[in-house]
Amino acid sequence: MKKISQWLVVILTLFFSVSLFAEDYTFDPNHTYVLWHANHFGFSELSGKWLASGTLKIDEKNPENSQVNVTIKVAGLSTAIKELDNHLKGILFFNVKKYPDATFVSDKVTVTGDNTAKVHGTLTVHGVSKPITLDIKLNKKGMNLITEKETLGFSGKTSLKRSDFGIKTLVPEVGDDITIEIEAEAGKSKML
Repeated sequence: MKKISQWLVVILTLFFSVSLFAEDYTFDPNHTYVLWHANHFGFSELSGKWLASGTLKIDEKNPENSQVNVTIKVAGLSTAIKELDNHLKGILFFNVKKYPDATFVSDKVTVTGDNTAKVHGTLTVHGVSKPITLDIKLNKKGMNLITEKETLGFSGKTSLKRSDFGIKTLVPEVGDDITIEIEAEAGKSKML
C-alpha cells in the first residue's frame, strides 16, 4: 500500500508540475486565418481564405507537451469572387450546409529550431479525418498594444490532397495538391 501511495504522489506531482508550466492562449479570430492555393486548369493558382479560432496550450519547459485545437470556418470561405465562393461552398466541393467547419487537433509537437516546430495532428474536413503535419514558425512573443495581452504570433504551412478528404470534383484539371498557409495570433487567456 505504501508503494502505491508513493507512486500516486509521483504521478500527481508530475501532473501538477506540467500544468503549472503550461500557459493557455486563445486564437484571435480576426487575425487567425488559413489560406489555400490550388492549380486552376494550369492557367493560374486559385486562392481562398478561411478565418479560424481555437485554443493553444504552450508548455515552454516541455514544448512537446504543447497542444493546439482549432476550428476553421469553412462556411465563411472567401475568394473575393462571390460566384466562385458560392460554387465552392456548394455540394460539388465543400458542401458547407453539411460541413460548415473543419478542425485541427494536435497530438504531437516536435521542436526543430529556436523558433520552429512541426505540429502533428488530425485535420477533419468534409467529414473526413486525416493526419497532417504543420511546419510552424514563432514570429513574435510580446505585449499586443491593442488588446494589452501577451500575444504569440505564428506562421505555418503544409500541403495535402483534397481528394483524400472526399473533395474530388474536377481532379486533376483543378489541382488535387493544395498548398496551405497559416497566419495566427493567440492572446494569453485570463487566469481564473
